[in-house]
Amino acid sequence: MGILGDEGLPVKGSVEYYVALAHRDRIIRGRHLAASNDQLFPLTFSGGNDTLRIPPLGHLHYAYVSVGTPSLSFLVALDTGSDLFWLPCDCKEGGCIRSLPFSSGQVLLLNIYSPNNSTTSETVSCTNSLCKHRCPSASSNCPYKVEYLSYNTSSTGILVEDVLHLITDDDQLRAVNTSITFGCGQSQTGTFLEGGAPNGLFGLGMDDLSVPNTLARNGVASNSFSMCFGHDELGRITFGNNGSSYQKETPFNVGQAHPTYNVSITQVAVGRNSSELGLSVIFDSGTSFTYLTDPVYTFISKSFNSQVQNKRTSFDSSFEYCYELSPTLNYEVPSVNLTMKGGDQYFVTSPTLVVDIEEGNVVYCLGLVKSEDISIIGRDYLSLYLYLLLYYEFKVLTNLFILIQKIS
Repeated sequence: MGILGDEGLPVKGSVEYYVALAHRDRIIRGRHLAASNDQLFPLTFSGGNDTLRIPPLGHLHYAYVSVGTPSLSFLVALDTGSDLFWLPCDCKEGGCIRSLPFSSGQVLLLNIYSPNNSTTSETVSCTNSLCKHRCPSASSNCPYKVEYLSYNTSSTGILVEDVLHLITDDDQLRAVNTSITFGCGQSQTGTFLEGGAPNGLFGLGMDDLSVPNTLARNGVASNSFSMCFGHDELGRITFGNNGSSYQKETPFNVGQAHPTYNVSITQVAVGRNSSELGLSVIFDSGTSFTYLTDPVYTFISKSFNSQVQNKRTSFDSSFEYCYELSPTLNYEVPSVNLTMKGGDQYFVTSPTLVVDIEEGNVVYCLGLVKSEDISIIGRDYLSLYLYLLLYYEFKVLTNLFILIQKIS
């Protein structure tokens, strides 16, 4: 695929459109790579800081990452709800997806990583401090298996080390290459074989194994990252971004056995109704929608329902509160405002989702799903426009921006 001008791009919104945009940016930025220096600057992937949501691949945001020598490019899903970065690697039969078909009939071939094909790759032994799984012997390669919330979804393989290719996220675009530990995913199951994260998952969690922690440990970036999700399905990601002074704050809930980006909501307001009900929520870019437990779920949904004018309807979906849309597709909904621990307030800019349930029949739904156990604010509700800071503060901008920084 060559470099495309705007007039040469595929139809906007198609898989081909987003792949072409990212491919073009990757080539343009790659021309400007220069030698790195010893100063710490915000970093991003060597192909650029672009992220993209590809509708046929679910509600996740994706980015191109380059790994190994010679470098190979992978289209990975970005996930704040997990820690391990893994790539499809030396795949066992039926354990990986090797291509993506497009609606146009074209097929995008996906790279498969192999330690044997990279001169900078090394295996991770069971004596390595990052190896957390039981090993047959101390000299064995470190195995891993990660199971995810989606039904029967997992990645299994061994841990390896190799070079991650980055650049400074500034006008200079200097090359910064650093060794990281990641999963050589030999066998994937469930969603990973059905179109979700088919070419790897980039875990951005709090564990020592996550890439943000690794970059800080290697001394190439401060322990932080930022992600921006735009309304046009595009976004950006940067590592080592320290934020600014005007962001709002709330503390993380620390001391968990498995730390997550968990914060406390102390008050909820829906239009003219407000409540002192509180709950703890996890922010997870790898979860598509928002799941809330009672009594907060019931308060938000019933308060919302009492203030909308459209006729309520039902269809086979996870959303309980859906409404008919007029032919003009215009509708008004009450505001949804969350007050976080510490008193700062955050407005949900888009609490609803428009769903085309059949040709000519469009509805909108309150984008909440009732949960029986855990509350999660997912990617679509990250239109809260969040800015997370991982020195156990949580900071929010007004343009859908997540930054995480951990002070050691």
